[in-house]
Amino acid sequence: MRISSRSFLLVTLLVASACASACTAPEDENAGDVTPQALDDSRRPLDAMFEDAAREFQVPANLLKAIAYTETRMEMVRGEQEFEGRPAAFGVMALRGDTLLRGAKLAGVTPEKARTDPRANIRAGAAVLASLAEEAGLADRADVGAWATIAVRLSGITSPEAQAHYVHREVYDVLRRGEPAAGITPAEGIRPQFAEAQSAVQAAGPDYPASIWRPSPNYGSRPSGDIGDPGMIVIHTCEGNYAGCWDWLTNSASQVSAHYVVNESGSEVSQLVREANRAWHVAATYKCSLNSNVECWRNGYSVNHFSVGIEHGGFASQSSFPAGQIDASAKLSCDIARDQAIPRDRFHILAHGQLQPENRTDPGPNWPWTSYISKINSFCGTATGEIVIDSDNANNDTAKAKIEVSSEWATGSATSGYYGSGYLYASTVATADKATFSFYLPAAGTKTVDAWWVAGTNRTTAAPFVVVDANGTTLATVNANQQTNGSKWNTLGSWSFPAGWNKVELRRTAAEGSVVIADAVRVR
Repeated sequence: MRISSRSFLLVTLLVASACASACTAPEDENAGDVTPQALDDSRRPLDAMFEDAAREFQVPANLLKAIAYTETRMEMVRGEQEFEGRPAAFGVMALRGDTLLRGAKLAGVTPEKARTDPRANIRAGAAVLASLAEEAGLADRADVGAWATIAVRLSGITSPEAQAHYVHREVYDVLRRGEPAAGITPAEGIRPQFAEAQSAVQAAGPDYPASIWRPSPNYGSRPSGDIGDPGMIVIHTCEGNYAGCWDWLTNSASQVSAHYVVNESGSEVSQLVREANRAWHVAATYKCSLNSNVECWRNGYSVNHFSVGIEHGGFASQSSFPAGQIDASAKLSCDIARDQAIPRDRFHILAHGQLQPENRTDPGPNWPWTSYISKINSFCGTATGEIVIDSDNANNDTAKAKIEVSSEWATGSATSGYYGSGYLYASTVATADKATFSFYLPAAGTKTVDAWWVAGTNRTTAAPFVVVDANGTTLATVNANQQTNGSKWNTLGSWSFPAGWNKVELRRTAAEGSVVIADAVRVR
């Protein structure tokens, strides 16, 4: 996986004040495309810091880089505490707690400097590695493979399986295949002196066959009744790397868990708790005021009662998330939503930080919510034949869903409970103007059509939804009262549609003096 040029530009800005005069930031930080040469130039200051620290503490430079890439993708992270009992991670090396304090002391810098300054953070990490190597009696410091046990000790990972995964499939995999984005050239001959995991063939997750089953003891039973039925998906970041994440969540002493963990590249997903069981991933009760006043009947109940939790390798403070990870997570969320009948929208697929804002921000401001929800709906639409047409074409798969409106329609988001990223509205008037929700069917079939709107007292009580098939035949007109039943799917009816582009037209021809809302249409 290749780190984005945006991430390296961020690192360059962070290290500029710490660099010597020879370290020069790119002249235009807002440039669009970055050439390979420009990318190399932006990385040189960070490379110099690794090389300097490697020489100072007699640690292999590429090992330092591989650990940093595995932990943070070379970003200066400012960690938050995602799991109780596990200190937050800081800097390029993701140093935590006592390890950070030890590294700062050995490197002769303050703990605050080790947290916030790239050079100090790298030196602190190298200093701890050197100290651990001395304790272990490492004789040949040039033998990169002999450092495997030392790298594991720095990581804090405790289970043999997770340790082996961290060594063989993360740190030393980066060393073997090379990583241009981290300045590491391939070294296929490196053999880590660390045992492979001694386990049987890895079983698939019981609820998601594309996952690996790594059961956690940290779970309970969901309460009986509606409150125990899974109705929401909560998105988290591990505030650390993938192996360290599921290592912690499967440790009985941690008393925390999640249902799933997705790795940074999207190449692997672990299932830790069955969806039917209650994982321990949100330490908060539900407050509908934090969620656009949706499903207020859940107020006061633990979020864990009715949610499925997905952790992601990475940090809330990182500048972007890898496309592979977002795709893998969206496929997983689609599967959960489909199996558990969870609505696929921002009111039922939420951020941990949204539900627990007093001490959490994950997955952070750069989680791509609009494209994420769009991908979920795209994957589920493909899998189930369901199509959602949003009022914003940026959220639609335009090969099968699109909306068309005139300039008379305005974009709104002031009323909470909308689908996707907002809604469209227009005044009612005797005109032919309309919002056209079009959906493509590759074959004829009978489909049910639903509509979503945000309710309000100024809405029309007879919004005319006109269903028109691909041959231009009007199948029905359904007048909907948009003063009620807002922020949920409302069934308009079922009809037989031919193959091709069929339509649902929301017209403005209701009695004047009201507003008509075009938010979303679902075909299933």
